[in-house]
Formats: sequence, C-alpha cells, structure tokens
Amino acid sequence: MEPYEIRRMTLHDLPAVDAIEQACFTTPWPADAYAGELTRNPAARYLVLTVGGEIAGFAGGHIILDESHITNIAVAEAHRGQGLGRALLTALLQYFANLGAVYTTLEVREHNAPALGLYRALGFIAVGRRKKYYSDNGEDALIMVCDALPPADPDFEEAETLHLSEDGDADS
Repeated sequence: MEPYEIRRMTLHDLPAVDAIEQACFTTPWPADAYAGELTRNPAARYLVLTVGGEIAGFAGGHIILDESHITNIAVAEAHRGQGLGRALLTALLQYFANLGAVYTTLEVREHNAPALGLYRALGFIAVGRRKKYYSDNGEDALIMVCDALPPADPDFEEAETLHLSEDGDADS
C-alpha cells in the first residue's frame, strides 16, 4: 500500500471530491452538496485520503449524540485494490467513536459485493432493507449497522471540541 494521509475535508478539497463522486456513483450528489455539508451542517464530518498529495478517496457522515450514519465513501478507481477504502473506513469509525458514537449505520446496494465484503469485515451486519432505494435502477439497499467501533482516543481534539469546567460551563 502506498503511503497515505487521512485528514478532515476542507472547502479547498471539493473539486477533487466532486470528480471522485461523479466517477464513482451513478447518482452522484450535486457539486455543491459537500460545501453545504461542510458549512451548514453541524452534524456532518468528512475525511479525505491523500496519496502523494492527491485526493484518492473520501468518506463521511453525520453524528448526533451517540448515533452516527455514514453517507458516503469512495475511492478513485486508480487507487482501488490497495486497502485504502478499508483505511478510510477504519479512520471514519475511529473519528465517530472519538466524537462519542457507539454505533454507525449505512445503506449499501444489495449487489455491491466489494463494499459488502469490506463492511462485513469491519463488523457491520445487515439489519434491514430499503426497497427500490436507488433511483437509477430501483435496486434495494441493505441497511447495515456496526456497534464494534474502536475505543475513543482520550486525547482527541478538534476545533469544535468543548472543554467543560467542573460547573458545566464551556471554557473559552
């Protein structure tokens, strides 16, 4: 596997993220969707994976209290088969755990064997089905859940981290 870096997605990353989105999905999100996620959705968290400074993949979702939901994960075709999708998903699960999630959910096309294999390998189980979920071909989505998130990193911090004083007030 080539050396890689995983970090938070920024607005600067959006052209590369959109190019991967358009290439990977038959019904891609609109070009401005991630900008909205990054600037207007406080529950949204997205990561990018870079190889040699180039964005090779991204993943993200939403977290509310102890629940998280993966909305998207994609690796550019030129970088597939190298374990980068697994690394990206593992990092996202760690990120969600660091933010307090105890489980995560996702939907996946029922015939997407590579994705299903990855999700199952990381502890996801199918718990339901959304009939005709995908508008491009009417394919069902499997609803999967994983409650085997890694332990939270006690030293984790990000810009949004609040430090509470003993009386429950946020420190500046």
